[in-house]
Amino acid sequence: MPQSLARVNLHLIFSTKQRQPFLQDVEMRHELYAYLATVLRNEVDSPAIKINGVEDHVHILCQLSRKFPVMSDVKSAKTESTKWLKKKDIAGFAWQSGYGAFSVSGSNVEQVKQYIENQQVHHQSTSFADAFRAICKKHGMEIDERFVWD
Repeated sequence: MPQSLARVNLHLIFSTKQRQPFLQDVEMRHELYAYLATVLRNEVDSPAIKINGVEDHVHILCQLSRKFPVMSDVKSAKTESTKWLKKKDIAGFAWQSGYGAFSVSGSNVEQVKQYIENQQVHHQSTSFADAFRAICKKHGMEIDERFVWD
């Protein structure tokens, strides 16, 4: 086949360091999501499908570029958004060092979009840690509790 084609949907999750509620300002969060979408599109050719989160973490559903590895998406998103947030005078801001990256089949994109859209409601009754554990379990990933939280 002379043409290379790829459609890989990716659900990225990462939190603020030690889940500090640095992202309390709702308006600033929406600006952050728009900024993240721009970074993903322009820096790593991975257009965002949906971005949302709460005070202490972010969910990103994007189309992974066939030209860059997952780590490039995460590194660009975290590095550039950290610079942007520090310009907003978010004192002491940092993302956790790790992240979760999960494949999403085309048939589940709408379901994941809805999950990401409903983060505020979801986290009224479920902690970040419990939600992350559930996603990992759903994807058949075992986590080592000693190293997954920072």
